[in-house]
Amino acid sequence: MADFFGLFGDDKSQNNDNANTQMNDTASNTQSSQNDGKLELHKEELDITKNTVNAGEVVLSKEIVEEQKTVEVPVMHEEVVITRRPVNDQSSTAAISSDESIHIPVSQEQVDAHKHTVTTEEISASKRQVSETQQIEETLRREEAKVDTTGGVDIVSDGTDPSNINS
Repeated sequence: MADFFGLFGDDKSQNNDNANTQMNDTASNTQSSQNDGKLELHKEELDITKNTVNAGEVVLSKEIVEEQKTVEVPVMHEEVVITRRPVNDQSSTAAISSDESIHIPVSQEQVDAHKHTVTTEEISASKRQVSETQQIEETLRREEAKVDTTGGVDIVSDGTDPSNINS
């Protein structure tokens, strides 16, 4: 394990390993002159992007609704009242003639209905942006270091706990 599973080594140890290919792998690893090595650990991180998409449309329009309306309007008209009263056969000097007449004009109010347009209400529409939070779940992977030892190998650390090397 001295050269991290034979992955790292200097040219001298590689030449030594090549010369001893006939030997047991364990024996060649223990004879290596490897002093140190490095292993890079990696992890996945999320890259979040947001895209603007069309969510729909609002159409603001108007329609015509008809309703029948009945309005009571007071109107005036004139009537002619004819009254007869007896005069007890009084004498008269007037000649009997058919040329005499009385004209009485009669009037009445007549209703004319006209329509005109008035504004009753104004409706407006606008957009606004609203922020909200969405939760996204994703599985991320990472590499952790694992140290296996065989035999009576002592591992000395630089201040970190070797039994908790994954921290």
